[in-house]
Amino acid sequence: MSRRTPALIAAAVLLPLALTACSTPDGDAAGTGNKASAKSDGFPYTVTNCGVTTTYKAPPKRVVTMNQHVTEIMLELGLTKSLVGTAYLDDKVLPKYEKDYASVPVIAKEYPSYEQVLATNPDFVYGGYASAFAAGDGRGREALKKSGIETRLNTESCAKADTPMETLYEEVREVGRTFGVTDRAEAWIKQAKADNAATAEKLKDLKPLPVFVYDSGDKTAFTAGGKGIGNELIKRAGGTNVFADLDKSFGDASWENVVARKPEAIVIYDYGSTTVEQKKKRLLTDPALADVPAIKNKRFAVMPLSDAVLGVRVPAAVEKLAAQLHPAATTS
Repeated sequence: MSRRTPALIAAAVLLPLALTACSTPDGDAAGTGNKASAKSDGFPYTVTNCGVTTTYKAPPKRVVTMNQHVTEIMLELGLTKSLVGTAYLDDKVLPKYEKDYASVPVIAKEYPSYEQVLATNPDFVYGGYASAFAAGDGRGREALKKSGIETRLNTESCAKADTPMETLYEEVREVGRTFGVTDRAEAWIKQAKADNAATAEKLKDLKPLPVFVYDSGDKTAFTAGGKGIGNELIKRAGGTNVFADLDKSFGDASWENVVARKPEAIVIYDYGSTTVEQKKKRLLTDPALADVPAIKNKRFAVMPLSDAVLGVRVPAAVEKLAAQLHPAATTS
């Protein structure tokens, strides 16, 4: 997960959270298909995102997305026709997005260069991780602004509040306002809250299960800390993150601490060139971990990385993780 470290982790610690939009009237999701309101109802709209304040006079029309979770937010809100380019998948897009995603030009397998971004003639770039706007690579938000391009960074990269699910709702809400599709955003939020409540009802009488997240790492374990949506997923799925005291979204933990904290289940993040089976083998064959309850019982759960970041997959991901941690309670 080198692209998220240190850029993403540093952003999560250093960048300010500023999610509150100005008190402009809400716009309606007018028009048909994927088109936002031609009348630009609800504009001008001013929003402060990760320290950058922007006033939109109308919805952006030519958008580049970098990182899968923000691409899927755009697709979920029916904004496919606004996309002129996309880049950097962690894994496959959800089946329901495949047709729309296939219609969008992929301008780079990973992060595009500044020149590749400019070649699409965008008026807006939406990044998922702070590394999407790495100034050293020429894609800094200031540099893009000087080229007449507005930007948005997914707020998991700068959130300080310990309410990541609310941060997700606000992320979707602000994207909906920016593109003039408020009704679509609010409909998604309403359904997400209902889905989360349904999962919580199934788990309400269960004792939380101590969980260790194994993202990657050999000499140390790269794991989910107490900040961000990854920790929230575990809590809402009926678990307790054994490294919740790690004051960041992701970080390194010693294997000695993994042993000492005695996780009863291990959640493996599935992405990249290292397979789930390879990660399991690394854990199961380490003599130092032999007495860990989750290792003794071979109790693993698996999550695609795209499920464990601030995007529209989260409510379903909570339900899927709950089914792996507490199968008896979640079986209909």
